[in-house]
Amino acid sequence: MKDECYNVLFRKKIYSTIIELQNDVDNWLKTYNELRPHSGKYCYGKTPYQTFLDSKKIAKEKNLSNLFDNQKVNLDNEFSDENSLKINS
Repeated sequence: MKDECYNVLFRKKIYSTIIELQNDVDNWLKTYNELRPHSGKYCYGKTPYQTFLDSKKIAKEKNLSNLFDNQKVNLDNEFSDENSLKINS
């Protein structure tokens, strides 16, 4: 961000308030993340934000599968964590 944003902004303008700088940084971030195409190998020209949204579903599914991998079904069909203590009543 330093090379791509701040160095460019400070060459173009002298800021008199932090609010001015923050507004320009916010605009740069919006353009960088939501408007310009991503150059990553598997992003296929999507923006970083689009890539994030597309991968969010996959990440949630993977996280859920990891959750179920750490649990097992006992005889009463209740989920219990393998690492937790079982107390018989």
